[in-house]
Amino acid sequence: MEPFSDQFMEFHPIHGINVRLDHSGTQATRIESFANGVCFSKHPLKPGEIFLIEIEDKELGWCGHLRVGLTARDPKSLEVVPEYSIPDLTELGDSWVFAITRNHNKIIEEAEVPGAGEGGLAGGHRLGWGEAENGAGGQEGGNNTRPKAFFTDTHLYIDSIRIPRDKLVGRSRPGRYSHILDDLYKTNTLPPTARRSRIGVLYVPKGQNLADMHIVINGEDMGASAKGIPASQPLYAVVDVFAATKCVRIVQVEYGFSSLQTLCRKAIQKYIVHRMAIDWLELPEALKHYCKYE
Repeated sequence: MEPFSDQFMEFHPIHGINVRLDHSGTQATRIESFANGVCFSKHPLKPGEIFLIEIEDKELGWCGHLRVGLTARDPKSLEVVPEYSIPDLTELGDSWVFAITRNHNKIIEEAEVPGAGEGGLAGGHRLGWGEAENGAGGQEGGNNTRPKAFFTDTHLYIDSIRIPRDKLVGRSRPGRYSHILDDLYKTNTLPPTARRSRIGVLYVPKGQNLADMHIVINGEDMGASAKGIPASQPLYAVVDVFAATKCVRIVQVEYGFSSLQTLCRKAIQKYIVHRMAIDWLELPEALKHYCKYE
């Protein structure tokens, strides 16, 4: 099943007090401190619809990184936006948030979860916070299984959900070493917390009005970070621009038929060594810019 989305993704106008949105509502920047950076999607997500963001800027001197997840709470119903997504928002209930770390984001599912009843866990069962860093919560690098070769599939498959892979993988800023860095993004060699990494959250229906929350990092599914989420109520994406993460922007994902620009870009990229060679082609500057930066 390929989800169909006809809405332009934006951040909700209600957000943490340290967040500043750009004029399009697609870029969120934490302007001071390290907290009060909680943001929400403007509209509830549809089943299988990914809310995808790219890390635009980072800030040295803080411990911790981006946090993403889902909430069943309408942002307009909040008297005040919590200072932290973890634990402030999650302790309110009906919210499931996962902390993105440098090395430990892959969910290792247990054969049997204690206390799991038939049909899932009421209120959702959190499989992991994602808080463990190097040397904690498992073996070094043990939770991130990285592919040996570049992605060859045009879509990412999560159960019955099919998501176009074109926009899921981040790319470096155009420069001398772009072709090398781009390959590192494709193979998930760079840390998920690096600039230009793309991180998405979605929920996958599991029947009986329940769903699993999945985190996708640079085109790779990290597994179900929360199971048995009640899916009978609207679910909003949560993005906490926290600590070392300074600025993020939403990446629009095209479902179904690709736009003419996207088709042109794919055709051009098929016949070039790396994207900096686009500068040598006799193309409109706007199309060159689109091919290099997206």
